[in-house]
Amino acid sequence: MSKMLLKAKEFLVSEEGATATEYAVMLALIIIVSIVAITLLGNKVNNTFQNIATRLPNS
Repeated sequence: MSKMLLKAKEFLVSEEGATATEYAVMLALIIIVSIVAITLLGNKVNNTFQNIATRLPNS
């Protein structure tokens, strides 16, 4: 019984899985920030091109 409790304690104290979880959270945050930045930048670029297109003379 004592051996089983010792293994359970080692499992709970172990930090091997923590780094994988931390990397997953950081990756998720980077992806979210990238999507938001691309969306905002994409809208601004689209508006700029629309303004240029309306100012060009029709041929």
